[in-house]
Amino acid sequence: MAEIRAEIDRVDAALVALLASRAGYIDRAAELKAGLGWPARIDARVEEVVANVRGAALAQGLPPEMLERFWRQLVDWSIAREEASLGPDGPGKE
Repeated sequence: MAEIRAEIDRVDAALVALLASRAGYIDRAAELKAGLGWPARIDARVEEVVANVRGAALAQGLPPEMLERFWRQLVDWSIAREEASLGPDGPGKE
């Protein structure tokens, strides 16, 4: 059991590192959106991301509904991160 727990901890640390990398891209996207005058939330992109995750979940034998719920929380967190610099309606529209 100790070996299994150590591997779970290793995977968790890798996931946190990947989430930190994703956050860096989110920050860069916010910078680009500011220059374009775009809002943080773009519904079509949200649905595209969720559809991609559902497909990846199916390919890996994971329940797509569960991962969709998890990913929607991640996307909401990401949008909130962008809105912190853009405002909820986009740059200069607070």
